[in-house]
Amino acid sequence: MRQVSLFVFLKPKFVRMNYILFDGSARNRLLPFTFTRPVADIRVGILTIREKWELLLKSTTSTVTEDYLAEKWPMVELEENIMINASFLPNPKFLQQIQNLKPNQAIFHQEDIVAFHAYEDQEVALDEYEQIELADGVIQINNSWDIFSKNGEAIEADFEIITKGRKSQPIHESNYVKNPEKIFIEEGAEVENCSLNASTGPIYIGKDAKVLEGSLIKGALAVCEGALVKMGAKIYGPTTLGPGCRGGGEINNAVLFANSNKGHDGYLGNSVLGEWCNLGADTNNSNLKNNYAEVRIWDYETEGFAKTGLQFCGLMMGDHSKCGINTMFNTGTVVGVSSNIFGAGFPRNFVPSFSWGGSAGMTVYKTEKAFEVAEIVMNRRHVEFSEEDKKILEHVFEETSKWRRG
Repeated sequence: MRQVSLFVFLKPKFVRMNYILFDGSARNRLLPFTFTRPVADIRVGILTIREKWELLLKSTTSTVTEDYLAEKWPMVELEENIMINASFLPNPKFLQQIQNLKPNQAIFHQEDIVAFHAYEDQEVALDEYEQIELADGVIQINNSWDIFSKNGEAIEADFEIITKGRKSQPIHESNYVKNPEKIFIEEGAEVENCSLNASTGPIYIGKDAKVLEGSLIKGALAVCEGALVKMGAKIYGPTTLGPGCRGGGEINNAVLFANSNKGHDGYLGNSVLGEWCNLGADTNNSNLKNNYAEVRIWDYETEGFAKTGLQFCGLMMGDHSKCGINTMFNTGTVVGVSSNIFGAGFPRNFVPSFSWGGSAGMTVYKTEKAFEVAEIVMNRRHVEFSEEDKKILEHVFEETSKWRRG
């Protein structure tokens, strides 16, 4: 009898790579915006940092962040993981480095750990890893002012990714247009009787966004999904109006994360607003000191004022903060989370979180009152003010109490 050999062919085990974005050392330098979100959920350019990575990786991501934020943004660990420092924005060369990372390899930029491979439950000893130098040309959002000062580069990069191989909706003939090949209008957006000048940077109009009549726009500009540019607005790039935002009056090189309003006349320049902020009519900020000196702004790490290296730097306003009509902000003002500012004169150029008042003095904005307002404001946009949101703001209230008076 002839013996028959049996061969068993086993398919190699397929392991799906898992990507985790971690806050890194930049987290405290990005306050007040990272009081209420991981670094990955900062918006710069058209997309948030997380959205950029997920679009290029074609994968979801999770987050390593502060403990009090982890309930809303939990980490998901699988058998094999790539850990990525969320302060670094993806580009094609960097993406290739990430996808090629092997066990016991790590990417560094100077002293910063940028990315590394890790197995589930592995005790990572980075000093024993093979060190790879970060690819050239990667943008890092290392300080709060980088969000607006590097916004032009970020809009350019996002525009290329989002529009590649796609066709814009037609630009209405009523518009004055310059450099139309750098203008992209998504489905459902409305733009008529406006000036669209993309000679200095691309103009991206998101799904269902509206740019009303008489608006004068000079790129780079991102008007994200559902955002509104009010009639007669004058917007200079690089500027981002995040999803659901309102922009009016004069805006120059500003980033509004999402659902924030600068809807009336007044000036906002070289500035960043988080989510659920509102600037009252005729609010103005200074972005240049009278002596043209370098701007210094509040540093939460050192609890003092730090050099920015910038001549132009305006307002940094954390989530849920608001100001009344005719408010004036001095050059390099930092406003924390859930503050309410009003009255004549300039408030201090550092307004702690949960402050109530203005130049005449500040008191504590009690959480129960702040939460009432947050719930009303969010419900108007059909967004729930959740228990998770409440716990986060309660933690911020306690964490920032040392800076408040009263």
